Order: sequence, then C-alpha cells, then structure tokens
Amino acid sequence: MRALLVVNPAATTTSARTRDVLIHALASDLKLEVVTTEYRGHARNLARQAAEGGETELVVALGGDGTVNEVVNGLLHSGPAPDALPGLGVVPGGSTNVFARALGLPNDAVEATGALLNALHERSERTIGLGLAAGTPGTEDEGVPARWFTFCAGFGFDAGVVGRVEQQRERGKRSTHALYVRQVMRQFLVEPHRQQGTITLERPGEDPVKDLVLSIVCNTAPWTYLGNRPVYAAPAASFDTALDVLGLSKLSSAAVARYATQLLTSSPERGPRGKHALSLHDLTDFTLHSQAPLPFQMDGDHLGLRRSVTFTGVRRALRVIV
Repeated sequence: MRALLVVNPAATTTSARTRDVLIHALASDLKLEVVTTEYRGHARNLARQAAEGGETELVVALGGDGTVNEVVNGLLHSGPAPDALPGLGVVPGGSTNVFARALGLPNDAVEATGALLNALHERSERTIGLGLAAGTPGTEDEGVPARWFTFCAGFGFDAGVVGRVEQQRERGKRSTHALYVRQVMRQFLVEPHRQQGTITLERPGEDPVKDLVLSIVCNTAPWTYLGNRPVYAAPAASFDTALDVLGLSKLSSAAVARYATQLLTSSPERGPRGKHALSLHDLTDFTLHSQAPLPFQMDGDHLGLRRSVTFTGVRRALRVIV
C-alpha cells in the first residue's frame, strides 16, 4: 500500500528517536513517503496533494489534533468521497489527542502505531461523520471559507480559553491540563457576557434559542480529556450521527461551579444539565449568531473573532483506518 506519513516535528509527546522508530515500523509494511511539516497549513497542503494525485491510498497523521485537522481538511478539499479518497490513519503525538482517543486508539504513539498496522492487516476501517463550519451568507462573515472539524467547535467562552492557551504556548509555556484550568479562570474573570449572553442559535423549523453565553458543538464524545479522565459535554454525540450542541445561557460564579462539577463528573450517560443548559442532539444544519464579535475555535485551534457561523453535520464523510 502506498502511504504518506505527515509528521509534525513539534508534536509535544514524541521525541525524534520515537518518531524514527515509528517510521521504521510503518515503512516495513507500507510503501511509505515521509514528509515533515514546516509551517502552519503544510499538513493540509500535503494531504490535498495526496488526495488529488490519485496514487496514495493512505495518509497517516503523526501529531496532535491540530495536525489531524489539517490533514482532514486537505483530504476533503474537494468534498467527501470516502470510497475514492485515501484513508486516514492517526498516530497521536499531541498533548490531548481527542480525535484519536475518541476513535478508541491508544494514547501512546508506539501502541497506536501497532494498532494501525493491525487494522491494516485486518482491513479494519470505518466511515465517520464530520462537522463543517462556514461563514453565514448575508453576514459580514460570509466570505470565511468552509472548514472541517473532527471532534468539536466552540463559539464564545470556551473558544476564548483556547485563544488564551495558544497565547501562553507562543510564549514558551508547555501545553498542560493545569495551563488550561488557569486560563479558564482568567477567561471567567474578564468574560464580558457571562450574565447576559449574545449568541442566538437558529435551525430550520424551530424557534431561535437566544442569549447563550457559550455554545459547544460536538461531533463525538467525549468532548475532551483532563489527563485520563474523559469529559462529556454532549454524551450522545457520535461519529455516526450529525452534530450535538451544548449551550449555556448563564455563567455566574454559582453556575460555573455547578457546570464545572457536572463536566468533571460527566459520563457517557450524563452530561451538563439545568435550567441554563441547552442540549441538542443530531443536528444537520444550524447557525450561531452573536450580537458582538466572539472568539471561535475548531478542534482546539483558535480562529479569531466571528459574529456568525453556519454548521453542517455530514454523515459518512471520511474513511478512517481503526
């Protein structure tokens, strides 16, 4: 099998020596081309070239969720075609690796490589659904190009936290769970809309839901991990359905304490709940509008400020080796 391995050399949990071992293991079973990314967006360009070239049968992403997101967007540049496009393999090398772990892959890069090779030998694969976010027609964001996400997107408070974490990493801080917790608290202290939200959720055939402070869009469960603990914002979300939404309309000190506790004790059967919590399951099309510009993130990548984002849940978008 002809395969492309896209390696992020800045992946936080793999050393150069470990990457060499993994490359050797994969090359023993595959006709392998290895390319190391050199700039933001490079993984997307490499995957697009592989998809358009017509000869590559498998693209393997060695890195964190950001690398996986870029590879997915490269593969799907011209739209979903699971049977015609290369399959996707993932070897987790980031700090959290939500997508890989949600697929059931080991969080250790060496173990995950073994699992990938076993799946290839057994011809084990699944076709999963993905989320697509784009600028909303008729708004100032209509020119924003569509982009795929694999496990989550966020509009409002949680995206602000992601932006703060990125700023700290650019200053040389390591991406740790303690760093995320600190940035949650700092975002809460400066959040201007925590008592009166600015987000409205609109979907066909339903009344709008107004005054949300944050909205988390999930393509799978769990939403994230704190160490080895899975956190479920939308427990019913699945790669086999469309998109789920958790919206919160209040973030007072008491509400934050309550919902933080519910998230930390969440399970596949029970997520956040209460009169200020909105949970929606299996949405194919909806739009989030905000009266004020708000931070927006996809798969843990902060994408700046937006006023409006239109979401589409696409079933059977991508073939994954697992």
